[in-house]
Amino acid sequence: MKRLLILVAALSLAACAQMNSMMGRGNTVSVNLTGAEEVPPVRTSGSGTGSFTIASDGAVSGNVTTKGVSGMMAHIHQGAKGQNGPVIIPLTKNGDTYSAPTGAKLTDAQLQAFKDGNLYVNVHSPTNKGGEVRAQLQP
Repeated sequence: MKRLLILVAALSLAACAQMNSMMGRGNTVSVNLTGAEEVPPVRTSGSGTGSFTIASDGAVSGNVTTKGVSGMMAHIHQGAKGQNGPVIIPLTKNGDTYSAPTGAKLTDAQLQAFKDGNLYVNVHSPTNKGGEVRAQLQP
């Protein structure tokens, strides 16, 4: 009986976790930025890591931190892997960390682009003004 109760409790918790993710609490994606992902690819020893959370209403939070990049600015862009696209969210620079500003939000079309894997983040440097390191935001 005790095992049955534990099993029921575990299944209930799993169902609650599934409901929370389905109700749009947010989709958190981790990113690893490299020069190879830039278009065209960039030869650099620089890199970056971070994560972003995209809520069901399009609210965006999170950041990336670079290493070995003399970054000037960073953005979230709309564009498929292998393609460049327009800036949709400028990130706020604080040292080597670039964060989504408070209140950043995707439009419905941009939220769909995210779901389709067509958003990316990149960091621009004086040497590589178009972007030195990049990563797709894969839901």
